[in-house]
Amino acid sequence: MLSSTNARLVAARRLTRRSARRDTGRFLAEGAQAVREALAAGAVLESFATAEALARHPELTADAAEVSPRDAASLSETVTPQGLVAVCRLEQPALSTVLDRAPTLLAVLVEPAEPGNVGAIIRTADAAGADAVVLVGGVDAYNGKAVRASAGSLFHLPVVHVTDPPADVLVSLATRVATLATTGDAKVDLDTLAEDGTLDGPTAWLFGTEAHGLPRDVLARAAQTVRVPIHGRAESLNLAAAAAICLYASARAQRRSR
Repeated sequence: MLSSTNARLVAARRLTRRSARRDTGRFLAEGAQAVREALAAGAVLESFATAEALARHPELTADAAEVSPRDAASLSETVTPQGLVAVCRLEQPALSTVLDRAPTLLAVLVEPAEPGNVGAIIRTADAAGADAVVLVGGVDAYNGKAVRASAGSLFHLPVVHVTDPPADVLVSLATRVATLATTGDAKVDLDTLAEDGTLDGPTAWLFGTEAHGLPRDVLARAAQTVRVPIHGRAESLNLAAAAAICLYASARAQRRSR
């Protein structure tokens, strides 16, 4: 069993900080599902597991170093540590690279604030067949809570981090895809776009935060502002639910048009 002061474990522990992830090009993936997908993607550099996790997941822990439950918890950013953590290679493609591949569906999160939402939307984007997820500022996708919420989807599609002003990012996106900005105040609803053919072509869906939505300059520059229709008495939808509805509406329209 590795001691708490082991250099490899100390280095891995630092990856719970965003600055260390950025500086080293590494991040932590916790739990069986995330580690399984990381191994399949060839992204694992090393791994750590408790005795219980070694016994429970022998197919995932052949090369794992045994650590104490306390040390495993120190590698976790979640409330319920799972005792299995992999140090993974961090891939950060440029937005230009993604756009050069002629994407048909993108999810763009502007200044995301909640890691859980980021992970959930990455998972949804993966399920809907999106080509990439773009994060413009805000929290990173390699935060432990985001990685866990993505349920392994983080390893299935490109996740782009952009630090440019959102308005500048929209200019780049607009050269390749239609930019659709979600807001509850839009005059046009999603059903209308699904019926008039707008969703048939390459699309980037723009999502803001739960609390404040999208910035005014983003709404002003988008090709279209869109609201998800509320047919019942709910005041609104949470961000992850709204993103799922929009992404699947585009995925359905694009498959139908083909």
